[in-house]
Amino acid sequence: MIARTTGAAIRGLLVALLVLTPALYLPASTSNGTEIVVFLAILAFILTFAEYNSAFPSFIEFRDAPPVNRLRFVGLMSMISFLTLICKNAYAPTELTSTVYSVGWVVSDVLDFPYSPVRLVVLMLPADASQNLVELVRVSASIAYVAALVTVASFAYAVKLRKWPTGNGAFNVWTNLPLFDPTKGGDVVTRLQRDGRLNISVGVLLPFLIPALIKLLTDFIDPLSLSNPQTLIWTMSAWAFLPASMIMRGMATLRIAGLIVEKRRAYSTTETTQTA
Repeated sequence: MIARTTGAAIRGLLVALLVLTPALYLPASTSNGTEIVVFLAILAFILTFAEYNSAFPSFIEFRDAPPVNRLRFVGLMSMISFLTLICKNAYAPTELTSTVYSVGWVVSDVLDFPYSPVRLVVLMLPADASQNLVELVRVSASIAYVAALVTVASFAYAVKLRKWPTGNGAFNVWTNLPLFDPTKGGDVVTRLQRDGRLNISVGVLLPFLIPALIKLLTDFIDPLSLSNPQTLIWTMSAWAFLPASMIMRGMATLRIAGLIVEKRRAYSTTETTQTA
């Protein structure tokens, strides 16, 4: 009980720190921006603590199947931290921020090619955007996209080479997939495979579709003001992290479906041997 409560509190503090990181290093966007960020951090702490301190799952998936959520957190925290340093370099440069910005510039030269997700994000900006803003968005999008790719690759390594989730004991579908109802109509394996392929397909397409959709809607709504550093950080992080999270979920569900098929095959072989 004590270990579970302590672990839940630590997770809650880490998530709250993630929410606070841009506000700790960058100026507030509005007069009451600090109060809003603190409120969101407290809310994130309460939700995370309540989820991990409870024996019954609610909405967080794979909470007892590390390293899925750990990789998600590290990936998102990396995006937020690097983008915060990049944005800080624009008004209060230091040796660290200049180094990170230089690395981001080199990465953007590699990823900014025609029809790439980074190029589409840059084209999403209004025509009157300043050159400094274009460069900042270009570098931020490149760093966020690389962090997302590394996160997905790390989970692929865990699945393929570390044989996730068999190394963590028995996989409890109810605890780790609380939003998935195995009693609903249709074969469980077929549904898991369909959900996995759908998540991977949508996750791959989203980095291309989101900038295009925002560009199409600029005639009807005002585009997001990416000139605000905190808005830029959270927008670029969401653009890169949500697709990566969906791809990871798709890989995980396909892996679970494969394990179920292996169990069925082994059980069928055992029954055949006993009958013979």
